[in-house]
Amino acid sequence: MIAVKNGKIILENGIEEGKALLITDKIEGIVAECDIPANAEIIDAAGGYISPGLIELHIHGYLGRDVCDASEESMRIISKGLLENGVTGYLPTTMTVDINTVQGAIDVCRALMQEEDFDGSTILGVHAEGPFISASKKGAQDERYILKPDADFVKKNSDVIRIITLAPEEDGEGFPEIAKMAESGVVVSMGHTSADYETAMASTKAGVKHSTHLFNAMTPMTHRAPGVVGAALASEVSCELIVDTYHVNAALFEMVYKIKGRKMCAITDCLPAGGLPEGEYTLGGAKIIYRDNICRLEDGTIAGSVLRLNKGVWNIYKNSGIPLNECVNCASLNPATTLGIADKKGSIAVGKDADIVILDNDFNVKKTIIGGKIKYEA
Repeated sequence: MIAVKNGKIILENGIEEGKALLITDKIEGIVAECDIPANAEIIDAAGGYISPGLIELHIHGYLGRDVCDASEESMRIISKGLLENGVTGYLPTTMTVDINTVQGAIDVCRALMQEEDFDGSTILGVHAEGPFISASKKGAQDERYILKPDADFVKKNSDVIRIITLAPEEDGEGFPEIAKMAESGVVVSMGHTSADYETAMASTKAGVKHSTHLFNAMTPMTHRAPGVVGAALASEVSCELIVDTYHVNAALFEMVYKIKGRKMCAITDCLPAGGLPEGEYTLGGAKIIYRDNICRLEDGTIAGSVLRLNKGVWNIYKNSGIPLNECVNCASLNPATTLGIADKKGSIAVGKDADIVILDNDFNVKKTIIGGKIKYEA
């Protein structure tokens, strides 16, 4: 047994101080420090934070490697690198590239998900961002590879695909493909979409349960045309938010939280340039220029980020009045709830997996623990 002491324990509904967290491969309990078992291994949090592991729903790469490399080596490097950001579980995210490449990336992730004691952040599944999107809202995606929604492709990979991003207006009347995808248990997300408000709202009745990077690559909300943004805010879907302060003005963090509550999910949308110096990189074969902390295509279009998820949580906290435990929920409990795994992950509660992050008082990661095993130490 491990006892993590001398830290502020971030719980779902508040922060506990002056106590110790007991873990094996599961979370065993929270006790007074004087009640730590005599045979427990001690980890000193040095006055910092003891947080649930962070869960990333949307990330394309890290340390120069791209999920769409469809390479086992690349996925191992990404997974290992994310430990330094406190990410204990994530969805490698594919782009709109050749469908065979998307399939290859899914197959690689499927194989790695079956490994015992995987040496990196846990691959929880795949987020397929496209290729069933709108050309008018493609953003950094490659229009050559856009396809009409295909439920058969999603269903045959439903053991691995956890989220599928698509443009609902590209489906047929009554959203038959969306309905089939939802029936397979995959979370259908509206994103990279030019749908109007009425279409977006109707799609949420057919099976859309999530929205991909709210505000970005979707029809905006105006007073006469609420758009996809309006539908995402008005409906019960969960909403991703890129919290780098560039994609979305930080003034909106608290506003979205007040509307969506625990359906707000912090993401990075991180590119392969993440964790590397500024320079020129690629994403799905496209040239990316990383300069002044922002990634852009050659035409100036903002394309993903280089944000670390722990710093994304801190961005929410420092730029809003949202309590820290709720900022952490945005990157732990809320994503876990979206994925249907909140019974096992996403918060510090007895019986859940011992996926824990120890951070200093500026939210820099000191240790990342998965299933009770230390996977990263600063």
